[in-house]
Amino acid sequence: MSELPSPISAVPLAHEASAQAPEATPDAFLQQGPGWVRLAVIVLSLAAGGAGWLAWQTHKRVQGLEQELVRRQQDSQGQATEARVAARQAQELAREAAARVTLLDTRLSEVALQRSQVEDLIKTLNVSRDENLVYDLEAGLRVASQQAALTGSAEPLITALQSADERLTRAKEPRLDNVRRAVAKDLDRVRATRVADINALTIRLDEAVRLVDEIPLINQPEAAGKLPPTTPSQASKGKASRSASGPGNGNGISGVEPSDDSWRNTVLSWTRGAAESVWSETRSLVRVTRIAQPEGMLIAPDQAFFLRENVKLRLLNARLALLSRQTTQAAADLRLVERTLPRYFEAQSRKTQLLQSMVSDVIAQSQQTAVPRPDDTLAALAAVAGGR
Repeated sequence: MSELPSPISAVPLAHEASAQAPEATPDAFLQQGPGWVRLAVIVLSLAAGGAGWLAWQTHKRVQGLEQELVRRQQDSQGQATEARVAARQAQELAREAAARVTLLDTRLSEVALQRSQVEDLIKTLNVSRDENLVYDLEAGLRVASQQAALTGSAEPLITALQSADERLTRAKEPRLDNVRRAVAKDLDRVRATRVADINALTIRLDEAVRLVDEIPLINQPEAAGKLPPTTPSQASKGKASRSASGPGNGNGISGVEPSDDSWRNTVLSWTRGAAESVWSETRSLVRVTRIAQPEGMLIAPDQAFFLRENVKLRLLNARLALLSRQTTQAAADLRLVERTLPRYFEAQSRKTQLLQSMVSDVIAQSQQTAVPRPDDTLAALAAVAGGR
């Protein structure tokens, strides 16, 4: 190795070299630099190239793995789709099988029902004529009883009993004589039973509802209870005028001046008439009555409307109960109305008394709506059917 120049002499040489030489480049540096630098650069270049090649290989491998994963995922999705389709087809097959089983069960039950009906028909055809007659009479009476209970009229039951009596008469069977006697007994009992006319009762309740608005309250007496418009003062004036003209007419001379007695009588008559007029007006303003239930006087004017509407609703509820043959509920509502009328309304009023009588009549007649059942005839028919 050559000896290095001293520092004192190296500075001006470097300065001169920097001033004269151009700028240094990497290639010039590699060419002019020491050997280990060039070796390091070559090693680094080779390492970088190897790393790039490894990275490229790794990238290709990753891409291959990704493609494989995508392919397998697509295969899995296809298999899952096929599995869902197969499952759906299996469900549809199961539903069809269940529907077929249900249809078969239904047809089997229909066949069993038809078989039972055919057996019953065969048994019915094998029954004798008298037994058929007994069954027909029993069915007809039961249907007539139901119609009578629904309509509230005894006519369907009477018609059925008369028809049964005629058929038994035509049959002329000795063992059916007990049935004929029972039919005659039930027919007499049904004819003797009084059944109320539901239509008439509903009409009376409609009239009662209309009359509720006209009956006076206890704290609002009727105008009829007041004095007539002609006051006693007018009558006293008429008497005074007749008394003033009386002496002149008695003498047969008109235009004669009255005496002191006639003036005194006129003043007394006028005073008496004025006192009577004041007393009558005072009596019309003040009304003294004895009230057993004071709550009737405590009803405010705005509550009177609701009181009347409540009474109307009770009457309408009773009307609906009668139409639906619920006589107990109708009687309960009407009794409540009957207790409410003397408590809040003027009992001395003619319209109040009329409404009370209408409600009482409907209560009394509504209890007669029950039609008797032909129990004796049904018992006799059951005995004949059981003793065959």
